[in-house]
Amino acid sequence: MTTAAIVLMVGRGLLAALFLLAGLTKILQPKPVLDHMAAEHVPKIFFPAVIALELGAGAALLTGWNAGWAAAVLSVFCLLTAIVFHRNFAERAERTQFIKDIALAGGLAFVAASTMA
Repeated sequence: MTTAAIVLMVGRGLLAALFLLAGLTKILQPKPVLDHMAAEHVPKIFFPAVIALELGAGAALLTGWNAGWAAAVLSVFCLLTAIVFHRNFAERAERTQFIKDIALAGGLAFVAASTMA
């Protein structure tokens, strides 16, 4: 295995860990996320889908199974998360979360492009 392949695998694993932990946290402690969704007028019906997306796409990214598609879907998810939940730029923490989600979307888009090429 080449050094580049190892670095790509580790990078995918680190990105996947973020989504796997987020999905697990939503299962174990749903109230804060559900409260935030309600505050932004996002219907609760999306909550199970978000968990399934984070766990499913996170696992695909981790294992390398359809990693390009998983990264592409997670990239779009991060963009939507930034736009829907972190648009209050008057608050420093929200600006930071917005930038973080946009940066994650960019990194995931890079993973998608590199694995689909």
